Amino acid sequence: MTRRFDFLVLGSGIAGLSFALNVAPHGRVAIITKKNRAESNTNYAQGGIAAVTSKEDSFELHVRDTLEAGAGLCKEDVVRTIVQEGPARIAELIELGMRFSEREVPGPNGARELDLGKEGGHSRRRILHAKDVTGREIERALLAAIASRANIEIFEDHFAIDLITSHKLGQEGSNRCLGVYVLERKSGLVETFAAPVVFLATGGCGKVYLYTTNPDIATGDGVAMAYRAGTAVANMEFIQFHPTCLYHPKAKSFLISEAVRGEGGVLKTSDGVPFMDKYHSLKSLAPRDIVARAIDSEMKRSGADYVLLDITHKPAPFLIERFPNIYRTCLTFGIDITKEPIPVVPAAHYQCGGVMTDVDGSTEITGLYAVGEVACTGLHGANRLASNSLLEALVCAHRAAIRATETPLPPLRIEIPPWQSGKANNADELVVVSHNWDEIRRLMWDYVGIVRTNKRLERARKRIANLLEEIQEYYWDFIVTSDLLELRNIATVADLIVASALQRPESRGLHYNLDYPQPDPEWANRDTILRKPIRT
Repeated sequence: MTRRFDFLVLGSGIAGLSFALNVAPHGRVAIITKKNRAESNTNYAQGGIAAVTSKEDSFELHVRDTLEAGAGLCKEDVVRTIVQEGPARIAELIELGMRFSEREVPGPNGARELDLGKEGGHSRRRILHAKDVTGREIERALLAAIASRANIEIFEDHFAIDLITSHKLGQEGSNRCLGVYVLERKSGLVETFAAPVVFLATGGCGKVYLYTTNPDIATGDGVAMAYRAGTAVANMEFIQFHPTCLYHPKAKSFLISEAVRGEGGVLKTSDGVPFMDKYHSLKSLAPRDIVARAIDSEMKRSGADYVLLDITHKPAPFLIERFPNIYRTCLTFGIDITKEPIPVVPAAHYQCGGVMTDVDGSTEITGLYAVGEVACTGLHGANRLASNSLLEALVCAHRAAIRATETPLPPLRIEIPPWQSGKANNADELVVVSHNWDEIRRLMWDYVGIVRTNKRLERARKRIANLLEEIQEYYWDFIVTSDLLELRNIATVADLIVASALQRPESRGLHYNLDYPQPDPEWANRDTILRKPIRT
C-alpha cells in the first residue's frame, strides 16, 4: 500500500518542524522520524540562535563575522539573505511560544530584555538562548504547535531507506522526486510514502566519527540518500570539530557549550597554563577551527588526553543560573564547574557541507528540498560561525515552504512499485555490522580528523572502498534493518568526506592538510562537488 501526502518531511528538528508548520495550510503533511519526534540534533543544541536584535549590533557586523569565519568560501548573497531575514523568523518563533532567556534592564522600572550571549567569532552579543538548553526549548515550542495541526501526521520509529525518483523508475526527462521507501522499525515492513514535495531535514553525520557531540541518530542519512538519488553534494571535507566536549570515561559525548568561553571561560593545558594566546588574538574566543587545532596541537605536544576549560573565576550563582544543565551534568560526573576546571577534548560536531541547494532549499532534483545541517547553501563556507545553524534552518525552511506552495508541481502520474526484498534473508552475522561500523568510525577519526595528510586520506579511501563493497553485498543479501541502513549511510558519507578532502589541495577553514598547510587563492570561492557516477 502507498501512503499519499502533499508534503513529506524527513526529520523532526527545527528545519523539518518549521517547514511542516508553514506548509500545513496547503495540504496533508507526513513527518517521518527514525526515533521519537523530539530526538534530533536540534534537541541537543545548547548555545542558541545568532540574530541581530540589539541596537549595538547590525546586519553588516553579523555578515562580516560570518564571512570571516567562512574563510573565503561563504556565498555573500546567501549570508546577507539569512542574516537579514533572521529577526522576523525569531519573532515568529517567539509567537509560537518559544521562551528565550531574559535579563532585567538596569533602572527603576524593572523592564526586561533578551539576554544575549556571545560566542567565538562574534564581534557582538547576539546569541538568543534559553539558558543552556536552547534546542530542547525550541523542540518543545515547535512540537506543541505541531500538535494543534490536524493535517500533520508524525510517523515515529520509521527509517527512510531511499528516495524514489523518476530516473530510478526509468523515466526520461528531468529527474523528479516522487517519494521515499520507509522501514517501519517495529514490524520490519517497508512502506511506500509518495508526495510531490519531499523535504530533507535529516541533520548531520557526526556518528561517522569515533568521538562526536551528536546523538546516535546523526548518521548522514539525508546526504547518503540524496547522493544515491543523483543530486550534487558539496564541501563535505569541512567537518567542524567542537573544541570542548566533556572528557570523562562515563560521559557519552556531552557538549560543553561555546557560551562557556563566551562568558569568560579560559582554555588551559592539563597542568593549568593558558595557551590560546599563542594561536589567536581572540584567545579562547577564536573561531572553532582554530581552537580545535590548537587543542589538538597541545594534546599531541604534551601527550595529555585532554585540556582544561576554567571558568571558576566567575561567581558560582551566575554559573549555576546561566549553565544549569552543564552544571548538573558535570556534577553527576564529580566535577563542580564552580570550583574546578572542566576536562575537555575536541569532537566531531557539525557538517558544513551537504546536499547542494540554493537559499530556498531547492536541489537539482525537482520536488526535493534540503534544509539545515543536511544541506549546503553556502552560508557556512569553510567553517560555521557559532549559532548560525539554527538561524539558517529557520530562514531556509520558511523560504522553502513559500517556494513549494507558490510554485506547486503537477500531480504525480507515475505508478510507484512496492519495495522488493527479493531473496533477501534474515542476517545471521550481525557482528559484521557492528565491526564495520566501529572500523569506519575509528579510521575516520585517525585518518580524516582535525589534521590530515594525503597519505592518511589515501589509506582511508582504500579501506572505505573495500568496506562499501562488503556492505553493499550484505545490503542485497539480507533483509534491511535500521542498523544495516545506518551502516550503509555512514560508509557512503565517509567516502564522500574523504573524496572531497582529496579534491582540495590546500588548507582552508576546517580542512587542514599538512601537505598543503596554506590556503591557495585559486581555491577561494571554489566548492568541491561530487555526483554519483552514472553507469551506462
